[in-house]
Amino acid sequence: MVTSEGARTVERTEVIASEPTEALAAALDIEIPHAAGDPVPPLWHWTYLLERGPERELGEDGHSATGIPAPPGPGRRRMFGGGRVTTLGRLVIGQPATKVTSVKRSVDKVGRTGPLTLTTVLQEIFQDGELVIREEQDIVYRAPGSVALPPPPATTTPPAGPALDLAVDERLLFRFSALTYNAHRIHYDLDWCRREGYDGLVIHGPLLALMTGEHLRREGIDLRGRTFGYRFVSPLTKPQTITVVPGADGLERGAEARGADGTVAAVSTLTEV
Repeated sequence: MVTSEGARTVERTEVIASEPTEALAAALDIEIPHAAGDPVPPLWHWTYLLERGPERELGEDGHSATGIPAPPGPGRRRMFGGGRVTTLGRLVIGQPATKVTSVKRSVDKVGRTGPLTLTTVLQEIFQDGELVIREEQDIVYRAPGSVALPPPPATTTPPAGPALDLAVDERLLFRFSALTYNAHRIHYDLDWCRREGYDGLVIHGPLLALMTGEHLRREGIDLRGRTFGYRFVSPLTKPQTITVVPGADGLERGAEARGADGTVAAVSTLTEV
């Protein structure tokens, strides 16, 4: 790993091994080719090229207190707001790849729960000298003592079309946290969840986004040459079965992840580059 403080970039290079793909497939209870030369499925790059900071650099909530991104101040509550992934090529197992991470912008705002900071992180992944994935992630930092999150929006009838279900329980939350090296306590520490205003363990936003992308992939929709946008609408807590359905404009344009009661938790879109 190489860090450039002046340019605020972090660079990490590693061989794209088969084990993360094998492990994520096992967690999702599906079969995926994972030998040298096989491509990593779209969005599964989230299990690769991860920052692995020492324990001493973790904040009380489990997130790193240094690096990119770093909290803008003590006690700020971190939330993943969404992002955009442009797939220009496919990561290939067995070859080295490099991820370059930087802060694209950081803006202070006032939201429904009070003051917040919105930080957009840019990640670019290169393999064999070519840019294969470009991603922007929107990280939201809520102020200390923020009020609880507002209730989810009213549910609506899901659009017609194929659906994809995933049963999420504490075991899957644990495995997904391990696979993405995510120590955020809202996914495994019930007392901490209550401290942050949740009534149960929180299902990972990236897991919801991943499943909307999986629905596209399993229905034969290719993400290459397109930008996959994802936005987290409402947190889902407690064990439940999530259902992914086509978006309002049809599955070719994106999908929605809904909770067991029909609450829309994550929305994804698919647009041409």
